Amino acid sequence: MVVTGASTGMGAATAKQLARQGFQVLAGVRRAEDGDRIRGAGIEPVILDITQADQIEALAARITADPNRRALRALVNNAGIGQLGPVEILSIDQWRRMFEVNLFGHIAVTQALLPALRRSQGRVINISSVNGKVAMAGYGAYAGVKFAVEGMSDSLRQELKPQGVPVIIVEPGGVKTEMSVRGTAAARAVTAALTSEQNRLYGPLMRALPAHVAAFTKAGVTADYAAQRIARIVSMRKPRARYTIGRDAAMITRLAWLLPDRLLDRALAANLRPHFTAAQPAR
Repeated sequence: MVVTGASTGMGAATAKQLARQGFQVLAGVRRAEDGDRIRGAGIEPVILDITQADQIEALAARITADPNRRALRALVNNAGIGQLGPVEILSIDQWRRMFEVNLFGHIAVTQALLPALRRSQGRVINISSVNGKVAMAGYGAYAGVKFAVEGMSDSLRQELKPQGVPVIIVEPGGVKTEMSVRGTAAARAVTAALTSEQNRLYGPLMRALPAHVAAFTKAGVTADYAAQRIARIVSMRKPRARYTIGRDAAMITRLAWLLPDRLLDRALAANLRPHFTAAQPAR
């Protein structure tokens, strides 16, 4: 079993839940100290930055040379970063970084481990997001890369079905993890760097976004709850193509399916609007 992005949050919780269920987990972490925190019965930390080809190759070699000849039951592509900001404001380097980590890194790991997954008839579980179904102002980079994950996963599922390797998409809504804290910190850094003209155009939105993320996260599920759902998907005999996690994700994805674009835009704007008022600086 491989879980990427297992240093903290949902990835760490998933690795621990799978280990409790008796699986041997290779937990991808970026630093040795992160590995020390998660190391335990059934969990072997491996240094894995999914944007680094040599670390991906080392992971694949570790699986091939496993002394106990264990089959690779599943790859959980969970690693990711967040970035908030208007499409116009975020630099091309920030956009590229989002796609390098949240899309290209997953593809690279999947390509490297597919031979092992084919041998064991294992499965690929790609962690997407409710933002892979809907996008609101300020979420363009994150939603853009999650939409791409959805499309890539749909193609991969059809390509691998004849080979006996299921591909499952998981779409969480709000989850109480450290990622939201890091994402809002990055948003505040973008706000601090706005020019006077950018601040005139986008300042109110940028000040509202951290409050919106905080409210969405507070109303979400715990990382342990999300991990239990992912662990069940690992063991299902005939998994569906996609699953949501949390009532908010189920509701939002249903609205995206039911509402025409203009009405969906209004609903999303209404959800964000209260945070504009709350976030305005004192005069």
